[in-house]
Amino acid sequence: MNTLELSRIQFGLTTMFHFIFVPLILGLSVLVAIMETSYVRSGSRLYLKMTKFWGRLFLINFALGVATGLFLEFQFGMNWSRFSSFAGDVFGAPLAIESLLTFFLESSFIGVWVLGWNRVSRKTHLFAAWMLVLGANLSALWILLANSWMQHPVGEQISQGRVRMVDFLAFFTNPYGWLKFLHTMFAGFVVAAFFVTGISAYHLLKRHSDFFLKSFKMAAIFGLVSSFLVFLVGDEHAYEVAQTQPAKLAAMESYWDTKQPADYNLLVIPWPGHNKNLIQTLSLPWGESLLATHSLNGKVTGMNDIPVNERPPVIPVFISFRLMVGLGLLFMLLGLAAVYYIRKPGFIRRRRFLWIMLAALPLPYAACELGWVVAEVGRQPWIVYHIFRTANGVSANVSTAQVLTSIIGLGLLYSGLTVTDVYLLARFAKKGPDEDLARIISPEKLRRPR
Repeated sequence: MNTLELSRIQFGLTTMFHFIFVPLILGLSVLVAIMETSYVRSGSRLYLKMTKFWGRLFLINFALGVATGLFLEFQFGMNWSRFSSFAGDVFGAPLAIESLLTFFLESSFIGVWVLGWNRVSRKTHLFAAWMLVLGANLSALWILLANSWMQHPVGEQISQGRVRMVDFLAFFTNPYGWLKFLHTMFAGFVVAAFFVTGISAYHLLKRHSDFFLKSFKMAAIFGLVSSFLVFLVGDEHAYEVAQTQPAKLAAMESYWDTKQPADYNLLVIPWPGHNKNLIQTLSLPWGESLLATHSLNGKVTGMNDIPVNERPPVIPVFISFRLMVGLGLLFMLLGLAAVYYIRKPGFIRRRRFLWIMLAALPLPYAACELGWVVAEVGRQPWIVYHIFRTANGVSANVSTAQVLTSIIGLGLLYSGLTVTDVYLLARFAKKGPDEDLARIISPEKLRRPR
């Protein structure tokens, strides 16, 4: 392997490791804030315990998520210096805003939230919780706007071999970026919902618990709504991809011949070496046109009408997309079942369903990782779509041995952090909520607000 291939592997691995933590940060911060809102409004000790228990798991994930994200930006200077030199004037701006503004906001209010029990009023503490939610999601917004500019460049101008931002409003309002942000945010909500229902199901399988019944119900409703929002935004995002990145859409669907109208094939086995599909059957008339163009008579560009040197790898993009969509449909079905069953008497005796919800806990994580494979591999061979090729962005003075050594080192570090995260989350999740809250919350904090 050469330096380019190894640098791509390194960045891909570190990004996917980091994104193990990010969706839970986005989603669980919202759920914990909802739980604390319920506590402040009702004064219920149960909601307070829920806030403390799930908040502790959030903090574990948050701390390790920050640690994994620190190394990503260094790679732009070390492995991708030519890309940074070319696009730094545009790409660096949102990353600077994320670091100096939103991450500062997030870090400040997480300090108030962690240390503020018994030191600030309940409403002030609740305000800190929602500011933490705002900070976490604003951080994701700026990072995803930067990534979306690479997917669909807007507001830039190339001058003297560098790209410069000339229209910040166009950059900020990039439809591709906002759809990507909403899709990622709602996916994080689904991750958090299945995280809470999975752990709650584990405890309910052991014994009856009002605490985990309430947690399961809240997360099930949250997850059901979020899974449908993921589907709706995902449909709009696919439409945007069809308009801006037809090669990516062709790879996602393994679509080879341009047609108008275009059918959707349910059963497909790609055969990229022969520029066609080995198997292509169970067609839905006009289906592909409807999905890609929102019109029954829309034109869908096939891979054979795209230059060979501008085609992304079909197999990984196609498989990742199909699996991601399949999992998304599964989450909607499980969400519907969970909301239906939790309203029925004897929910605790539905042990088979509880086992299913426990087993489903890691699946939203897998769906998020698959989504990133579709987004990033589907953009190739461009690092900035139709402006700057990936092969031109790698650093010139970095050797293969140096990149390989850093891959091994980062792989060991990230593996250790991931194992630590899983261990700590599993340990405290199995332990359950602390029964004695008097050590943390004074009795007057438990009284019903006037």
